[in-house]
Amino acid sequence: MSGENEKPSLVYGEIKDNPNVLDLEKITIMKSAVDSEDVRMEHKIRLNQNGDDTNQTIKLYKRRWFIVLLFSSYSLCNSFQWIQYGIINNIFMRFYGVESFTIDWMSMIYMLTYIPFIFPVTWLLDKKGLRVIALVATAMNCAGTWIKVTSVRPNLFAVTMLGQFCCSLAQVFILGMPSKIASVWFGSEEVSTACSIGVFGNQLGIAIGFLVPPILVPNVEDMDQLAYHISIMFYITAGVATLLFLLVVMVFQERPELPPTQAQATARCISPEQYSYTASILRLLRNKPFLLLILTYGLNVGCFYAVGTLLNRMIIEHYPGEELNAGRIGLTIIIAGMVGSLICGIWLDRTKTYKQTTLTVYIMSFVGMLVYAFTLSLGHLWVVFLTAGALGFFMTGYLPLGFEFGVELTYPECEGTSSGLLNCSAQVFGIMFTICQGKIIDNYGTLAGNIFLCVFLFIGSVLTGKDLFLMFTNMTIDPKLGPLDTKG
Repeated sequence: MSGENEKPSLVYGEIKDNPNVLDLEKITIMKSAVDSEDVRMEHKIRLNQNGDDTNQTIKLYKRRWFIVLLFSSYSLCNSFQWIQYGIINNIFMRFYGVESFTIDWMSMIYMLTYIPFIFPVTWLLDKKGLRVIALVATAMNCAGTWIKVTSVRPNLFAVTMLGQFCCSLAQVFILGMPSKIASVWFGSEEVSTACSIGVFGNQLGIAIGFLVPPILVPNVEDMDQLAYHISIMFYITAGVATLLFLLVVMVFQERPELPPTQAQATARCISPEQYSYTASILRLLRNKPFLLLILTYGLNVGCFYAVGTLLNRMIIEHYPGEELNAGRIGLTIIIAGMVGSLICGIWLDRTKTYKQTTLTVYIMSFVGMLVYAFTLSLGHLWVVFLTAGALGFFMTGYLPLGFEFGVELTYPECEGTSSGLLNCSAQVFGIMFTICQGKIIDNYGTLAGNIFLCVFLFIGSVLTGKDLFLMFTNMTIDPKLGPLDTKG
């Protein structure tokens, strides 16, 4: 050391707010040159933690982008299947001879399956790591797609439901991974962006699920011709799912050889015996700000799930025969949401203003839903496209924002655990809102159904703006609880 009072310099802000580094003695940048095609930078960091001197090498690998893009791809394939039945609800009703509410369950099964399986899957993620979870997810997704291929007969609805169940089970292994991949592979200045890219794949899959099924499966009268079109869609999905499974088997990596941040280097020093999954869950459930986020996140994303599941019914009621445009409106919602997700991710990486950004996006989601509700029945599809796009920009743009805010509120708890609890809340509210809104639409029309969602978005906005952030403003941050930003 050059002097007792010399303050440590910071390496790209990676250890500025790290509560696990108890005594930083000296930080020296040893390398910043590219050592190979895979390495962007390398730093040597000397620190003292709990009285022990250790040397930590930090690297950022170019392959991190391939890992997150591969994850996004198989997340896309899975989320495509969530909405592929619902967006052509009337066609599958006629083909399988079932009621509209039964087809709604082809989407809601994704939500229902998630609730009981999320806790064992999150435990498995903590114990076995990213590669095992990725292998199970892609294997289940691949199996589900091939089961559906065998179900293209009017009397085999139970078989197609089994295939959809397998895909819904795969989703449980997917939804909690974006924040985990981001923290394990990416530097501190790009974690939010990486998480947004992970969520981006899920959103893009939903977008394709809105767009492609109405194109591949036209509403023809001949049942044999209809079966042919459905089988084409199922075969394409199965082929893509199989390719992605093989790619994961061959190239998906558990983690980089060297950690990307000092926080990850510290995390690697924690032995498995020191970590208790049950204790982690209990700590999260005692974290009052995080509990409020669970509630508000569930309200927002649950509304999105209801809108996506029932979109075909809402559009067809006001614009008969417009199945194709119903899919395009759904595509507009998701594409606008993907833009919102990326903007939010980049904004958070640069400003760390989690509180103001979350509140702003939430309020605009409520406003967007209100405008959409009152313009849907005007008789002008172009107006519906505009209002649906505005709704999607904020409502689906909130998805990665909620993940990252949850990680901030719960650090140093496992990212997969916090994300799992947020998603579980979203699935519960998604089922409730979809069933209730569907019944309201059947009895009172689409306007009443959409106002029903507006009420809960308003409640979520109030909770986000008043309870959560007033509590945060007034509370004293314990350094042991994590590096919550102080910028707002």
